[in-house]
Amino acid sequence: MPSQRHDFPAADGQLLAASLDLPEGEVKAYALFAHCFTCTKDVFAAARIAHGLAARGIAVLRFDFTGLGSSEGEFANTNFSSNVQDLVAAANFMRAELTAPRLLIGHSLGGAAVLSAAGAIPEVKAVVTLCAPSDPSHVTRLFDEHLDTIEASGQAQVQLAGRAFTIKRQFLLDASEHRLDEKIAHLKRALLVMHSPQDSTVGIDNALHIFKAAMHPKSFVSLDDADHMLTGREDAQWAAAIIAAWCSRYVA
Repeated sequence: MPSQRHDFPAADGQLLAASLDLPEGEVKAYALFAHCFTCTKDVFAAARIAHGLAARGIAVLRFDFTGLGSSEGEFANTNFSSNVQDLVAAANFMRAELTAPRLLIGHSLGGAAVLSAAGAIPEVKAVVTLCAPSDPSHVTRLFDEHLDTIEASGQAQVQLAGRAFTIKRQFLLDASEHRLDEKIAHLKRALLVMHSPQDSTVGIDNALHIFKAAMHPKSFVSLDDADHMLTGREDAQWAAAIIAAWCSRYVA
């Protein structure tokens, strides 16, 4: 599928890097994809799902959150709130330069972010979460052995997926302040929750919590034996096929 490179300003003016995956023919709808915690727009799940949706007529903008990938800014100064702001900035860019997104897709913490951001993007008709936590503070379990150091010293260097990241106390405080239940209950968009019962990073109980909190229309699809990162090519491709079929009812 053809792909275009774009840059757009975040809320604080720093440039965020994005890729727009386009169908070869007519665009049926535009989608916005939020990647997982400390990942980039080019992580396997994001790229493969975007390509799969583009092959089915849905254009997908995926971008690097502030301080990650090719985007400007310092990751250490970001938090869940800034991720939500980045998503709204991406939607504003799409509205001004392309077409506003009617579909939001979020993987892992990106799934929690799209649930939080949806209300600020009026054109959105449907939301998809992939292996998402029901509470943003869930991500702190990835570095729970460093929590005491972060509280005492204000920050700590943690290893995530083989890379070093600086996590500051403000990140923990911000994550603890967000409660998604009310936003999920008042989502007023169709919701598709996708999760694997084999997910050892974000347990499937999170998917159940999100699903119960949401009003109809809502759907749940099991990702069966997929891992949290959807590293199996067939898992991401199958997820793309399901998302395309499901959202056609809402975003065409």
